Amino acid sequence: MAAIIQAMCFGPLVIGLFLSMKIFNIPDITTDGSYTLGAVIMAVGLSNGYPVMVTFFLAMAGGALAGSCTALIHTRLRIHALLAGILMMTALYSVNLVLLGRSNVPLLGYVDLFKTFSVFAGADYNTLAILLIILMVLLATMSYLLRSDFGIAMRATGDSELMIRAQGVNTSRMKGYGLAIANALVAASGALMAQFQGFADINMGIGIVISGLGAVIIGDTVINFLKISAVSIMLICVLFGVIVFQLILATALGVGVDANLLKLTTSLLVLFIVALPRVGSALQLSKRS
Repeated sequence: MAAIIQAMCFGPLVIGLFLSMKIFNIPDITTDGSYTLGAVIMAVGLSNGYPVMVTFFLAMAGGALAGSCTALIHTRLRIHALLAGILMMTALYSVNLVLLGRSNVPLLGYVDLFKTFSVFAGADYNTLAILLIILMVLLATMSYLLRSDFGIAMRATGDSELMIRAQGVNTSRMKGYGLAIANALVAASGALMAQFQGFADINMGIGIVISGLGAVIIGDTVINFLKISAVSIMLICVLFGVIVFQLILATALGVGVDANLLKLTTSLLVLFIVALPRVGSALQLSKRS
C-alpha cells in the first residue's frame, strides 16, 4: 500500500518530467531543487497555520517560478538547458535552506491535505482516494491543455522549433511556459510527499530526477510498443510507469536489499531500463547479420 501511495505522490513529478524531457526535449535538472522547494513551502505554510489549499498552490507557484528562472537563463542568456538547470538547482538548495530554517521539519500533528478531506475512515485508503482524485483532475487538465492550440504550439516547439518559429510562435516564451508548468507539477509532488511522509527535509530532492526518469522511460516504452498517439493515454502510461518503478523498488527492499543502497539500486535499475532497448536492438542486428 505504501509503495502505491508513494508512486501516486510522484504522479505530478513524472508528468512534469514527461513535459520537459519528452515534449520539449529539455533535460531539466531544476527538478531536484523544485521538488524540495514544494515540500519546504508546504512545511513552512503548515507550521505557520496557513490554509492547506493556499499553501499547496503557493508550493506550485514556487516551482513555477523556479522553472521560469531556468527558462530565462536558457533562452535569454543562451546557456545550455542542462547547465541552466544545474545552476538553478544549486541556487535552490540555499533558498530551501533559508526558507526551512533548518535541515528537517516534522509535520506530524498538523492538519494536512489528507486530514482536511475525509473520504474513507482508514488513513491509508483516505490518502489513496485523495491522491487518485488529484491525479484524475491533473490528467484531465493536462490532456485538455496539450490538445489545445496552446498545447499544440508547445508540442511543436519540442518537435521542430525552427518550423513553429516560422509560423510566428515565440519559442522562448513557450519554453518558459513549459518549464514553469513542469516544475509547478514537480513542486506539487514534493508537497504531497512531505505530507505523506510527515516531514520536509532539505535533501529529499537529491536524485529524484533519476527516479522520475526511470518511470518516464517505462511509460515511454509502453507508448512506443503500443504505438500510442493520444495524449491522454500517453499520460496514463507515464503514471503506470511510476507505479511499476516504485513497486520494483519496494520489491527490492522487501527481498533484503540494504536501505542504504537504495540510491545505488535506483541508479542501476534506471540504467537497466535505459540499456535494455539498445541491447535488444543490437541483438536483433547481430542475428540478421
